[in-house]
Amino acid sequence: MTVRASVDLRILAALAVAMLPAGGALHAAQASAPAISPATAQFGGQCAEALAEGQHVMTNCSITWTDKDGKSYCFNSAGAKKSFLEDPTANLERAREFMAASSVESVETEMQNFAGSDAEALVKRTIDDTQKANGGVFPLDDPLNGDHLKLSFDGIDFTRTIDGYGFFPDVKFHDAADPKKRYLIDFWVVPAAGQLKIEETRIYKAPLEADGDWKMMERLPIPWWWIPASEHPGHLAAKRGWEVMSAVEHHAMAVSAENHGIFKLKDDKTGQELSLEFIDTHQPVRQLDSDGHYFACTDFRVVGTKDQIYDIDFWVDDKNGKMSVDQTRVHKVPELKDGHWIEVPRYEWKDLGTSHVVP
Repeated sequence: MTVRASVDLRILAALAVAMLPAGGALHAAQASAPAISPATAQFGGQCAEALAEGQHVMTNCSITWTDKDGKSYCFNSAGAKKSFLEDPTANLERAREFMAASSVESVETEMQNFAGSDAEALVKRTIDDTQKANGGVFPLDDPLNGDHLKLSFDGIDFTRTIDGYGFFPDVKFHDAADPKKRYLIDFWVVPAAGQLKIEETRIYKAPLEADGDWKMMERLPIPWWWIPASEHPGHLAAKRGWEVMSAVEHHAMAVSAENHGIFKLKDDKTGQELSLEFIDTHQPVRQLDSDGHYFACTDFRVVGTKDQIYDIDFWVDDKNGKMSVDQTRVHKVPELKDGHWIEVPRYEWKDLGTSHVVP
């Protein structure tokens, strides 16, 4: 079954493109011979760390890193590579999301040649080939705890289609050694050069033991493509999206730098000082209709935990062309229920009188 998103997400594209110097000259630091060809590197040889920060910076691939899956990435400096490798999983996800937003028009055009069923066929072939090469199991590394999963394929639940971004088959698996431990794995499939390719694989739901039984629970934070576009009011901020995200994340990094890597935040309701670590910024970014502020919703994890997640809202103002955070508020808090941490909202936007949507 294929489900088409009701919201046109083309306007999520925020093209904060940093062009090369005149004539396409590269920085002097990149003058050494390339380690690999930019044509064979991921992202066409662009700096992976720059992409994770919302910028397009071309390299000559003299500085590279190869992931365990054999894919190679380029960097414009040793410092960029070092920063990227501090959290390669999260940085790679952000780089892919930014590339997707930057390529939304071309992707949407190519999507006209495919359907959700084509994406499902590719995913099924990939799973089948992988299982044949691995003794009948589908291996997958769990980024949350480092477990090496061995899964068995049960079928495709359904497929989302998001215009300009691709297809998202949601696939059912179970642990090869215990059928009661069930998983839902998302495959992000995009068209490129007339062909479909799997861009990313993410665990959406995973088994958790409760009362002597295994229950399939949503993994936090959820993949960005599951965040409903209607979660917050206001119209989608088109041209400023990545600038807003950059302002929020630079603010988070600046605050964390002042506290030895910990984001300190006073809970606006309880007065408690929270010790958090940044996870990610939700898409889409919005512009509030009541006062013109830009708005971004983020996920932070309680330091020292894996699954205690706070949803923090940031208001961003544009003063003389400079984006800056001028308000922060706790939107959702982690509460322990039935042995699991879930996010509980403190307020709804309709209660604040900001539900008018500008077309």
